[in-house]
Amino acid sequence: MIQVIILGFDGALASAITGVLDLFSMAGVSWNRIQKQQVQRLFNVNIATANGHSIQCINGLKIEAHLVFKEIKAADLIVIPTIAAPIDTVLAQNAELIEFLLQAYHQNWLIAGNCTGNFFLAEAGLLDDKQATTHWGFKDIFQQRYPKVQLKADQLITQDGHIYCAGGGLAWFDLGLHLIDRFYGFETAIHTAKSFVLDYRRDNQLSYSLMRISKPHQDALIKEIQNWLEQHYAEQFTLDDLAQQFNVTVRTLIRRFKAVLDIPPNHYLQAIRIEAAQKKLEETELPIDLVMQQVGYQDPSSFRRLFRKKTGLTPLDYRRRFSRRF
Repeated sequence: MIQVIILGFDGALASAITGVLDLFSMAGVSWNRIQKQQVQRLFNVNIATANGHSIQCINGLKIEAHLVFKEIKAADLIVIPTIAAPIDTVLAQNAELIEFLLQAYHQNWLIAGNCTGNFFLAEAGLLDDKQATTHWGFKDIFQQRYPKVQLKADQLITQDGHIYCAGGGLAWFDLGLHLIDRFYGFETAIHTAKSFVLDYRRDNQLSYSLMRISKPHQDALIKEIQNWLEQHYAEQFTLDDLAQQFNVTVRTLIRRFKAVLDIPPNHYLQAIRIEAAQKKLEETELPIDLVMQQVGYQDPSSFRRLFRKKTGLTPLDYRRRFSRRF
């Protein structure tokens, strides 16, 4: 039986602890019961804390610990749940957890972090020069704090050596299913997913992230252009037309956009159009080709290619996943 240890700490996201515990504990159980087959427990799961005391999660739920870190002599998998309280505070209060991770790493135990829980791995230096991911909303903070990490924040799951990282607060189930697949094979993983009614093998978290293109700034001209673009994004115009509209050169237009928003104006326009397309796909039943035209695109293949690049999904897949009407 695979031995799994979930590391507990105050301020954790409760579902990233209880959910992982349920997923592993019921692998080989739920599906077998549904199919009227013999139950076979595949994982032994325990929660460990620095002192063996219960922890208080961000939602106020208290969770009891089974073990103390120093009692753990062997494990097949160590799981770090999501940090839901202020990250700096949680890291500063959990030196014992970081020390335990270093010990687990040097024992070559498999380690898996979820969402902002990956800050613990980076704080311990275990992600230096390695690929990792985290929640898309904390990408900038993570990169600034840990510049040596090869952050792939668009990825839902990364693996580098014996360290796995997952991005997103509820990506624990993607991570858990992936690890069940690793230990017991695809059939067991897909059976577990079906019994929990979960999607298996989601590819990335691009479709869940915001474009985050409207950064605060004090450039009055760019603010004026942004307002105009948000009103006229569906129209057909060139950069020359836009520059002429605001009585500047194309060179000046591009330079000013890059200076305050870190992207050129054509990329800003693309982002607005894709966000508009996402909203229409979520809220209407309009045919995809009509959605494409209403946000300013004429070529279906170009639209689909750009949409997938920005969201990680085709327009049809995006509608199936996020539509509010179906």
